[in-house]
Amino acid sequence: MENTKELTEHSSRVERKRRDSFGMFDGYDSCSEDTSSSSSSDESEEEVAPLPSSLPIIKNNGQVYTYPDGKSGMATCEMCGMVGVRDAFYSKTKRFCSVSCSRSYSSNSKKASILARLQGKPPTKKAKVLQKQPLVAKLAAYAQYQATLQNQAKTKAAVPVEGFSWGNYINSNSFTAAPVTCFKHAPMGTCWGDIAEGVRVEVPNTDCSLPTKVFWIAGIVKLAGYNALLRYEGFENDSSLDFWCNICGSDIHPVGWCATSGKPLVPPRTIQHKYTNWKAFLVKRLTGAKTLPPDFSQKVSECMQYPFKTSMRVEVVDKTHLCRTRVAVVDSVVGGRLRLVYEESEDKTDDFWCHMYSPLIHHIGWSRSIGHRFKRSDITKKQDGHFDAPPHLFMKVKEVDAAGEWFKEGMKLEAIDPLNLSAICVATIRKVLADGYLMIGIDGSEAADGSDWFCYHATSPSIFPVGFCEINMIELTPPRGYAKLPFKWFDYLRETDSIAAPVKLFNKEVPNHGFHVGMKLEAVDLMEPRLVCVATVTRIIHRLLRIHFDGWEDEYDQWVDCESPDLYPVGWCQLTGYQLQPPAPQSSRDSQSSSSKQKKKAKSQQYKGHKKMTSLQLKEELLDGEEYSFLQGTSDQESNGSASYYIKQEP
Repeated sequence: MENTKELTEHSSRVERKRRDSFGMFDGYDSCSEDTSSSSSSDESEEEVAPLPSSLPIIKNNGQVYTYPDGKSGMATCEMCGMVGVRDAFYSKTKRFCSVSCSRSYSSNSKKASILARLQGKPPTKKAKVLQKQPLVAKLAAYAQYQATLQNQAKTKAAVPVEGFSWGNYINSNSFTAAPVTCFKHAPMGTCWGDIAEGVRVEVPNTDCSLPTKVFWIAGIVKLAGYNALLRYEGFENDSSLDFWCNICGSDIHPVGWCATSGKPLVPPRTIQHKYTNWKAFLVKRLTGAKTLPPDFSQKVSECMQYPFKTSMRVEVVDKTHLCRTRVAVVDSVVGGRLRLVYEESEDKTDDFWCHMYSPLIHHIGWSRSIGHRFKRSDITKKQDGHFDAPPHLFMKVKEVDAAGEWFKEGMKLEAIDPLNLSAICVATIRKVLADGYLMIGIDGSEAADGSDWFCYHATSPSIFPVGFCEINMIELTPPRGYAKLPFKWFDYLRETDSIAAPVKLFNKEVPNHGFHVGMKLEAVDLMEPRLVCVATVTRIIHRLLRIHFDGWEDEYDQWVDCESPDLYPVGWCQLTGYQLQPPAPQSSRDSQSSSSKQKKKAKSQQYKGHKKMTSLQLKEELLDGEEYSFLQGTSDQESNGSASYYIKQEP
């Protein structure tokens, strides 16, 4: 025993000498890993002498926490990832928490055990351990570290928005954000797991005067989408140093990452005087706590890889004539959103933004296969480097059986107007295409040549049976010029000698989406789809969400499906490097509202209706004093507001 102790002391001196030779922690105490197992769990709880006046450093080596007293504290089981008192672990090497884990490791069942741990299933062993949560396992440490490095290299820097901070915005108004699990198409949307308030992470310690980057443990106080309000361990109820960060950022790690990466844990300077035994403090605080999965960073990196690549050719809706599609080329991919440049645009300014899962884009040849109108390109052959996007990359629609009772031309229904997404209108099926697709026109405002018809699939959540709005107390926009108000479907069907589309043909599935009224999110302004804005869910009708853009009038609201790929969690723009549009300032809102009341907005055949603009654009628009540019305007219909249940139309 004495020989072992002497050997340990000798190893400590050698290790200290080696570290001091680099001059990394001059003037500070650092400790080596005590690899002996002679100390008992009781000894590990002993109080240590008062810390020196210099800042104490808790240095992690390998799997084992070491503390200013030079004794080992906790160890991580290489099999199940459980953390406990090192001396209670099995075998001389203290690699496993029990005989069961040791045998399982050697029997090549690591994968199944890790899966069970990530799913939160309790272990079957009866080892003496301190906690039962999925903390970092050594076998995943290297892969996670590599993924972190990749993430740091590939993730774009956050896009600053002058004067706007999600954290301040949420804190000052006590807002609630929609959870990441509401957005299946967003990064980590399907593998967010149990990340919630109380989860512990290792983050950079900014309350420190060391010249090198050091870390400390923090707990999630509040979660808002990807963003988390963190508080350093040891601050208890003191929120003075609380800070917001993106939980998917490259500087956020599971508890134990410092141990496996050889990074120092340093208590914040503000609280360094509060405890004399940091080892006992951390052991107590970590007991029963949860942390991020060991492969969290790797999953984030994988979720940020997108199958669409630049120079891919696709078919996309023609924004100037909704009834047809055109060939466009992927110019850039940001967070799964595609900037598509129409193939005939020589200067690449004629573009269209949409998500890669948008129902508005399709593979080359789609239009011909279903009988949809298509604008042939003047370019007779593909340009060098351009290639057709594989069909399997596009979102698949649900198969339908059109052999029996099915939609027919002339049937009436209610539909969201793609040119004014705040309105649900009286509509008619104008043409039945193949594979369940329908061409639909808005009654009372259709062009004679059908150039403003639009295509919805039969399973689309944007079309509804007759009476849907009345049942759900939603304002229905009647046909332009229809005099018998309030509008009654029974009278209208009789007057137009038409029938309503059978209710059973519509999509009645309502997923458990998790949205609630008042939740904050980031949403695309589909009238100006390059913009992603601060938004709020103001109403929920089954799977239909009413999205309000913060700082703007209600007339700019849009009806959006709960599974729309154009909705994102708070922090998505920061994570992907996309520009976030903050709420409009009061002065801009007042000017815009005054201007809009003096103008009548004509319907357009282009995806630009109630267009929100950046502050600079808004200023230019108001100074210009001209009407918005619309193509082939077919009416002088007023914008659909929310002042009354039915809107009286201008003659």
